[in-house]
Amino acid sequence: MAKKKFKAESKRLLDMMINSIYTHREIFLRELISNASDAIDKIYYKALTDENLEFDRSNYYIKIDIDKENRILKISDTGIGMTVEELESNLGTIAKSGSLAFKKDNNLKDGYDIIGQFGVGFYSAFMVADNVTVISKALGEETAWKWESNGTSGYTLEECEKDLTGTEIILKVKENTEDDQFDDYLETYRLKSIIKKYSDFVRYPIKMDIKSTKLKEGTEDEYEDITEEQTVNSMVPIWRKNKNELTDEDYENFYSEKRYGFDKPLKHLHVSVDGMIRYDAIMFIPESMPFDYYSKEFEKGLELYSSGVLIMEKCQDLLPDYFSFVKGMVDSEDLSLNISRELLQHDRQLKFIAKNIKTKIKNELSSMLKHEREDYDKFYKSFGRQLKYGIYDNYGADKDMIQDLIMFYSSKEKKMVTLDEYVERMPEDQKYIYYATGESYDRIEKLPQTELVSDKGYEILYFTEDIDEFAIRMLMNYKDKEFKSVSSNDLGLETEEEKKEIEAANEESKEMFQFMKEVLGDKVKEVRISKRLKNHPVCIANEGEVSVEMEKILSQMPNAMGQEIKADKVLEINSNHEVYQSLKDAFENDKDKLSLYTKLLYNQALLIEGLSIGDPVEFTNDICQLMK
Repeated sequence: MAKKKFKAESKRLLDMMINSIYTHREIFLRELISNASDAIDKIYYKALTDENLEFDRSNYYIKIDIDKENRILKISDTGIGMTVEELESNLGTIAKSGSLAFKKDNNLKDGYDIIGQFGVGFYSAFMVADNVTVISKALGEETAWKWESNGTSGYTLEECEKDLTGTEIILKVKENTEDDQFDDYLETYRLKSIIKKYSDFVRYPIKMDIKSTKLKEGTEDEYEDITEEQTVNSMVPIWRKNKNELTDEDYENFYSEKRYGFDKPLKHLHVSVDGMIRYDAIMFIPESMPFDYYSKEFEKGLELYSSGVLIMEKCQDLLPDYFSFVKGMVDSEDLSLNISRELLQHDRQLKFIAKNIKTKIKNELSSMLKHEREDYDKFYKSFGRQLKYGIYDNYGADKDMIQDLIMFYSSKEKKMVTLDEYVERMPEDQKYIYYATGESYDRIEKLPQTELVSDKGYEILYFTEDIDEFAIRMLMNYKDKEFKSVSSNDLGLETEEEKKEIEAANEESKEMFQFMKEVLGDKVKEVRISKRLKNHPVCIANEGEVSVEMEKILSQMPNAMGQEIKADKVLEINSNHEVYQSLKDAFENDKDKLSLYTKLLYNQALLIEGLSIGDPVEFTNDICQLMK
């Protein structure tokens, strides 16, 4: 029997198809099962137009057989089979798609989801097999044919015997190597796990002979090994069932079965879209954060299926980063797939689905915030930080999408509140949304800078996370209300008369403040009378874009430019505090003492802010000097 060469491809091309297109060897089983499913679909579609052909679903299945001793793995189907011409055409030319040709020949348009790529998908078998034999008998044909190849020089084709219509693909599995354990593909448990992972929702039964142990009939303690043929795939995916038939428990079981998390999801979204682009999706909002959520190992993304076959485990393009906590899957038959059916082409269909999904998630979170606040509080405790990153990320491109979802701790409510809730409560005379930054709620409440705003009866939002102020700076305002730090230069609270009084006091003490500025050098931009202090003697305010809290955060981050980023600090003195009179007396009578007071007050202000003191030894010496 003469060996035929592959029509147009060299061994090098075949090697590339086998070793480069697919990233995981286990994909071969998904490809062969998908082809088998397509072969059955073809009979079904023919039966729709051929009144002489009946389609009884119970007669159609895919069977996986293992012969460990001879290292044989066989995948059989009861599908349409292939004629000798089809075998030569589809398998003799790499990347020839028999399914695509079938679709064109039978005028199958949208709604007929044949996804097989018999050719490229078939040749993935050579990733695990030294030799591949295909025995096929086409529907309506008397003769069966056998195609055989070792995947290198070519193939042989000859007549053979086969009783039933369909195709058998027989793989001679490779021997183990130092790097690869090919024995795995002769283990029932391993094949079952691959089928559950990629082909669980193929619409026809995938059968295997499964060994188990059970109590021998008529005995109480004798057991025997039995082998039973079992269907190992689910066939009907949950997302194609009517939502009205499903319970919360059904969704929770699906969440658990797919190992999306060990927690119980707070909410689920079941989406079915039947428009220009059709897709189904089930998504979950988890209650707790995965342990590796903020690590490099965490991968965001939804599972992506095409007609029930898993294409990608983590399709990152379906979720924006700020919704990366969402778990779940999307299934569509309208996606454009590349030849390996493994990597998705970035086309308009995917972008359309991703845009819709983003809106669906936003709407679900908004609904939870409005109607199920307790659950939303649980969610926000785990993932609120990620939403705030979303506002800051990509120069605030999606800030309008997220701004209504973020929350901060309120000085008045003593709980987390939304920006909308804050603005709704604002008195008419309040110009700004005030916020204060610090390491904890308790520390912020003790900040001297909050005194004046609190005395006015205005609510203050407490920022305790490193991303908070960066996100707010990107947001700039909310419902036309500008954000204002309690440490900023102009709080907008003084009357014109008060402003004049402060200016006069600053002018009166101008020389003293200049002396104090010289003592502190470039540590502060200015020393002045405070507009905000009531009871505390001193505080640090800031001017410019970089706040004191931002300086703390940026100082802990690696700086590629090698520049130290500093806030423009202002040392503010409470002119109504007795310390102010001590400073004036020292300026008149003892400049050395004023210098000592200045350094102590500055370090005191740093400690209140949670900033480190530049020279602790000098600070303790200054305290000792004061005590003499």
